[in-house]
Amino acid sequence: MPTAREALLDAARRALADRPWHTVRMVDVAALADVSRQTLYNEFGTRGGLAEALLRRAADGYLAGVDRALTAPVPDRPAAVALWTLRAARQDALVRALLTGHWAEGLPRPDRRPGSPGRPSGRPSPRPEELIALVRDRMAAASPGVAAGRCEIVLRLALSCVIAPVPGDDATDSRALRLVREATRPVVLERAAGVSGPSRTAGGRSLR
Repeated sequence: MPTAREALLDAARRALADRPWHTVRMVDVAALADVSRQTLYNEFGTRGGLAEALLRRAADGYLAGVDRALTAPVPDRPAAVALWTLRAARQDALVRALLTGHWAEGLPRPDRRPGSPGRPSGRPSPRPEELIALVRDRMAAASPGVAAGRCEIVLRLALSCVIAPVPGDDATDSRALRLVREATRPVVLERAAGVSGPSRTAGGRSLR
């Protein structure tokens, strides 16, 4: 059985699915969750506190999916995280906003103003750069031989496919995934005569 807090967050998401956040009233959320308004205020303090809790839950759910993706076979982990990121950001407008910083009209937004009465005292929702860095570092730690910089490139490539969808892609995101896999291919360096450079295949195509 969900706790009162979980029930209220579920109710807030249902309300948000039906109408813009600025029209969602605390009394409506309490009624949807079948709890008292006092319970709602005890849990979140303010409407801004409820909004932040929604955003934190969206971020935590996305990060839980990242951790699941990182249980894939080692060579596939960066691509698995990228594919999860692509799908999560497409399916959840809050995850998309948290990762890109682009807040569609009607979504709750974090209030980061110092001293704002709506700003919660607890853990704030992450900024896009913080969330991307956190995922990048998890990817790098779980993917031996893949540098953190390459992990970030893969992650940002996935987000670019959210903002500018790959033409002709299908429900399996096969074309976007192909781009991601290309970005995670190992770069083989030549070490002849003390000079390093990108290796080329027999056909003369760079592995980059």
